Amino acid sequence: MKVLSDIQDDKASSLMEVLESLPYVETKQLTDTKAELMSDIREAVEEMKLIKAGKKQARDVEDFLNEL
Repeated sequence: MKVLSDIQDDKASSLMEVLESLPYVETKQLTDTKAELMSDIREAVEEMKLIKAGKKQARDVEDFLNEL
């Protein structure tokens, strides 16, 4: 199982010590850039789910491309 947690900076080191001491847990810290990218992707997936469910309206492709 994979778990992504957002931990306060001042508490992170003690929690990481506990997790790293467990032989069955592998830890890996994310860079701020990777964490932001993952958050953006998660938001995009949630938005797509809402669009597919009909709870949100999709934007026109031309408007999207013009925005870029």
